[in-house]
Amino acid sequence: MQWLVYLVDYGIIGLLGIMSFFSVAFFVERYLFFKRLDMARYDKDRKLFEIDMTKRMSVIATIGSNAPYVGLLGTVLGIMLTFSTIGSQGYVDATGVMFGLALALKATAIGLFVAIPSIVFHNYLVRKVKVALLRWDAAYAAMTSETKSTDGQQGT
Repeated sequence: MQWLVYLVDYGIIGLLGIMSFFSVAFFVERYLFFKRLDMARYDKDRKLFEIDMTKRMSVIATIGSNAPYVGLLGTVLGIMLTFSTIGSQGYVDATGVMFGLALALKATAIGLFVAIPSIVFHNYLVRKVKVALLRWDAAYAAMTSETKSTDGQQGT
């Protein structure tokens, strides 16, 4: 069952590390996007504005919602290792049991360590999107409705 130790240590925890990397990378990219955002570029197209602002945010939300489950998978595998160790030895060895449980708890902790910041990142970005859309509406909605009404009057 040594392969199970490697699966939890390198597979599950490695996957959580990759998820964490992408969550932070996409958050930084979106943060920098909002810092240099030019609403005037989208003066006539609110939908394109919203699409550009929400790019990659679903990836951050997906990582935030699934990282605890990946950690839970590591927990289950760690507990399986513990029971396998107990079963193969025929007696309860405290060292083997503690090793398996520590492996399980490590996977759970790292899963939460990835998920919590990802959800915070996502919520922060959602708030930025809402504020930017409200600002766009305040700045350009009246202008676009006036343009539509004058276009309609010119056609008659």
